Amino acid sequence: MRVTLDYGKTGLEVELPAGNVVGPLAIRPAEPLADPAAAIADVVANPSGSLPLSQLAAGRRDACIAICDITRPVPNRLILECLLPTLEAAGIAREQILILVATGMHRPNEGPELDELVGEEIAANYRIENHHGPVLEEHTYLGESPRGVPAWIDSRYVAADLKITTGLIEPHLMAGYSGGRKLICPGLAALETVKVWHGPDFIEHPRADCGLLEGNPVHEENTAIGRMAGCDFIVNVTLDAERRVTSVVAGDMVEAFLEGVRFMETVVKAEVSEPCDVVVTSSAGYPLDTTFYQSVKGLIGALPIVKQGGRIIIAASLSEGVGSAEFQQLFEENPSLEVFMERILGKDYFVMDQWQLEELAKVLRKARVTYVSDGLPAGRLSELFVETADSVETAVAEALVEFGEDARIAVIPKGPYVLPVVAP
Repeated sequence: MRVTLDYGKTGLEVELPAGNVVGPLAIRPAEPLADPAAAIADVVANPSGSLPLSQLAAGRRDACIAICDITRPVPNRLILECLLPTLEAAGIAREQILILVATGMHRPNEGPELDELVGEEIAANYRIENHHGPVLEEHTYLGESPRGVPAWIDSRYVAADLKITTGLIEPHLMAGYSGGRKLICPGLAALETVKVWHGPDFIEHPRADCGLLEGNPVHEENTAIGRMAGCDFIVNVTLDAERRVTSVVAGDMVEAFLEGVRFMETVVKAEVSEPCDVVVTSSAGYPLDTTFYQSVKGLIGALPIVKQGGRIIIAASLSEGVGSAEFQQLFEENPSLEVFMERILGKDYFVMDQWQLEELAKVLRKARVTYVSDGLPAGRLSELFVETADSVETAVAEALVEFGEDARIAVIPKGPYVLPVVAP
């Protein structure tokens, strides 16, 4: 059975034993919008829980539009081509509009990446700046959230007279779903905020998981921080397996976001009858599989359906390597995940990006992990607490020896964009 896994920009075709395969598990079909530009214009004029953007913008002195960085396949140009003329027609001068790239703790996006993010015309004609999470002095302190998270948010956003965020609603490994409030926290938050919000008290909570909002402290707290910072208007989209727009929501930060989540829940879940011995997955290809750091999301996505003691095989290009210098430092400083967890649970140890290693530790407590990649050599990958194989086929053959010829192998070609669940 031939299956194409999302991998880099090209995909990776693999041959799997058809008699063992469960799936492939995929997003349920949803009709892509025939005219997404018109759909965006319609919801911007007829939003949920908010006045139309044209009315909100009237009389405002300036505006800040937060957009996702290069790690998310958001159709930014399509959204901005509606928002920018709307703001200018309402009387906000072009030079008073800032497009702020909500990088969170990721690296800045500059040069050709800005062209890719927003299109060459917008990049050439509008002011676009990057958020710098580690630079505390670029943030404004807004007080503490209900659970005691210090809320430091990008001062450019806080000071804006009109605050707009855009984004993509999809399953998220700890916040339930991305989109909505996530553009503010962590997108525009300082490290001082994220290190608490992404700390063990939140991440180890049993409700801090994919597809869960109710009772999820990660979701509840960044929603509270989003309200503290203020958000006048959001525009969020959902995408299908081919990254075509399937729905658009706009308006109030909470009401419009939840509307998008309700739609996403109808298409994103894929059921299996029982946990599987093996899960073959991806990190959704470019741009999400460029680093080992980001690829962990593919592992977390597979976790609900792999049995205790099972194996996850992931194909990820890792074309940009391991991740940030801080993330790499974690592997150098911690000889084992047991040592790492003891340190962070003791609250006397912190390194930026440690939350992703904590998520990897969650995975490895349940299953072995095998990486297939041409971006990092096997020797380097073996230093990251995972195993390696030359090909998916080789890894699957080894798993069949381990689990037997009748082993159940779930396949998730698009990785974390699918939310697999065991049927009740």
